[in-house]
Amino acid sequence: MSSDLQWLLLRNSNAFLVKRVPEGPILSKEPGNLTNLHSFKYSGLANEKTIVVKDTESGIQLLARKKGASPRAVQPAFTTTTIRPRSGARRAAGVTAKLAKRGYRPDLRAAALARVSALIEAKKEKKAAPPRKARGKKAKAASA
Repeated sequence: MSSDLQWLLLRNSNAFLVKRVPEGPILSKEPGNLTNLHSFKYSGLANEKTIVVKDTESGIQLLARKKGASPRAVQPAFTTTTIRPRSGARRAAGVTAKLAKRGYRPDLRAAALARVSALIEAKKEKKAAPPRKARGKKAKAASA
């Protein structure tokens, strides 16, 4: 079945649609949708070529569909690349950009980089806030 036909069948009713505000944007929770916007370009269900970015315990996983894979094959049809947490944000961005740029889906490059960057930033431990300094009358009273 072609991608266009799949999109025509899925676009108005599927389990992943999120309609919160009547006049607002329609969002999607489907796997493989990098921006969570409900559109054909970012759809993980309708497109044959998608880039899936997952957060796992071992690191960030990038999944891409192999060329020539059978439409019926699910697990063996994907290549998996795992980026370890200690490898660094710059390496993660390079691996992601190379995966998208290789002629696979260059239009999803920016969205994939944004998703990987957000996952790396969320994994970082926040620094403790420094203690607040006394100012004004309280500072003068403490020093006297």
